[in-house]
Amino acid sequence: MISRIIGWLVAVALATAVVPARAQDEIALFDAHLHYNQEPNPFYDLEKVLDIFRRNGVTGILATSRPNKGTHELVDAKAPGLRVVPFIRPYRVRSDIQTWFDDEAIWELIQAEFKRGTYRGIGEFHIYGKAAARPLVKRIVDFAVEKDLWLHAHCDEEALLILFGHNPKARIIWAHTGFSTPAARVRELLEAHPALIGELSYRSGITEGDGTLSAEWRALFARHSERFMIGSDTWINERWFQYDNLMKAYRAWLAQLPPAQAKNIAHANAERLFGLRAE
Repeated sequence: MISRIIGWLVAVALATAVVPARAQDEIALFDAHLHYNQEPNPFYDLEKVLDIFRRNGVTGILATSRPNKGTHELVDAKAPGLRVVPFIRPYRVRSDIQTWFDDEAIWELIQAEFKRGTYRGIGEFHIYGKAAARPLVKRIVDFAVEKDLWLHAHCDEEALLILFGHNPKARIIWAHTGFSTPAARVRELLEAHPALIGELSYRSGITEGDGTLSAEWRALFARHSERFMIGSDTWINERWFQYDNLMKAYRAWLAQLPPAQAKNIAHANAERLFGLRAE
């Protein structure tokens, strides 16, 4: 994970160093991987976070937090110009990442949070390999399908396929789109699973060393621009420090795509998936 983080930081630095002038166009951005964690208190207060969104042209967020109190605050703020799509995070504290899939208390947490009546999905959750076959995981997948909820899964390919195997009607946002899964394999998975969406935070290979789009990802976006979303993944405080540069890096490579493809990935896909009114 550390090597992936270092690689991503290098890519961000290179991309922002070569931002073409037209990349500064204020295309709206939807952050589809946002954490407002609170253990026990958030690093930034709510108004500071909302200001970060405003200055970066972020008009929508897929909001999660650990615990879910941070998500409640983002929803309750009803900030003008910001659409908040809340997901239930199956974590109370960081250590739940390692045990949630065997913990009946997490099932009770999901049931209690769902009663708030605002949630559109469950996740981001971490699951790898055959751990995805646990009975509680299947129960959560079936619950998501029954209640028309998305799943936001940080997982390897083996776990991803198990999740789809639990219920063919599952709808999954793949956090980080596998990190380094080859673009050709990503294409195969997208075409095999029409309800799979790739989220691109920390995703390697999208750009070359000079910040230009790689040929394989340019081709993948040309074929499936309606299947990707961007995200910040503010899982640690450093990601809040980097937020401006992360969004600039997205704008840099989005500006290299045809406008319709860029719009899809920047915000239109999220608006479509979550039934939001385009602005």
